[in-house]
Amino acid sequence: MPQALTLADIEERAAEILAPEVRDFIAGGSGAERTLAANRAALDEIYLVPRVLRDVSARTTACELLGATAAMPVAVAPVAYHRLAHPEGELASARATKRAGVPFTAATLSSYPIEQITATGATTWFQLYWLRDRAQRHDLIQRAEDAGCTALVLTVDVPWMGRRLRDIRNGFTLPPEVTAANLTEAASSAAHHRTALNSAVATHTALALAPDLTWDDVAELRATTRLPIVLKGVLAPEDAARAVEAGAAGLVVSNHGGRQLDGAAPAVQLVGEVRAAVGDRCQVLLDGGIRSGLDVLRALAAGADGALVGRPLIWGLAADGEAGASRVLDLLATELDDALGLAGCSSPAEARTLRTITRPHRHTPHSQELP
Repeated sequence: MPQALTLADIEERAAEILAPEVRDFIAGGSGAERTLAANRAALDEIYLVPRVLRDVSARTTACELLGATAAMPVAVAPVAYHRLAHPEGELASARATKRAGVPFTAATLSSYPIEQITATGATTWFQLYWLRDRAQRHDLIQRAEDAGCTALVLTVDVPWMGRRLRDIRNGFTLPPEVTAANLTEAASSAAHHRTALNSAVATHTALALAPDLTWDDVAELRATTRLPIVLKGVLAPEDAARAVEAGAAGLVVSNHGGRQLDGAAPAVQLVGEVRAAVGDRCQVLLDGGIRSGLDVLRALAAGADGALVGRPLIWGLAADGEAGASRVLDLLATELDDALGLAGCSSPAEARTLRTITRPHRHTPHSQELP
């Protein structure tokens, strides 16, 4: 891994190691994977307008994320079943994240229980799926609080899992040693049994997740927990504005990494509109397609306070366990520092003032199109 110079190098190594069906489960999107590809393309179409004659000899990548200092404007996105990539799974990922000084988001469908993850000492946010089982849902919230999580990240764009054709064709099931460790055995058993014309994981989530999540439930959650609430999966500015009114401390502008509605807009194209809708009343994070420190800078210039990184950390975990996950975060920090300085910025806050030019899409705040 020390020889890896980009996250693409690490992904290539992971692809050589992982079983094809596991690689597809991690890498794939829904439908024809239009949105999966569009997330990446939209970031590549953002060009920055650097500033010059600024003293950038002393720089910092540090910032504040949900009230706590982070070493850079990056958090690890919630990803299910890290043990598919490495036996130490979320524990190795969380240790690497602690070393990097950024938050780790533990998923409801983690393959290690939340208590073991927070015991690593990582700053941990807990991603919550709205389970059908009300008692189990409230138990998860209480466990997250008791374990020392510092935020609840409610995923709002998964009434059920999108049709992920790679998994369906592979008849994907979880291996026996990988379980949804935060749920009861009965609640997670469906993910291990092959079903016709579907993946077992999709069958499991359809049984476990409530498809009737509404704003009333967000209000219930706000009244239930003392933790700050982040809504993940918001694209429409109208929803963003309502989320702030409902008490959200943060929003993750996301199309679930291209894994839900195929044809949903690339997340980065909506960041500016969401920022305009909420102002500085809550933090705005971008999720989807981040593959470099330059992409993090693009997210900041588009109007975000930071970015979530998901798949790259799993590639690092697969390639070399905790050391591989650490290498991913080290590369992001190095690339971000380099990009900040070359853009004439000494901090993430200054990066928010950069002008961007997009090609060939529509205008966004602070941007203009190339001819």
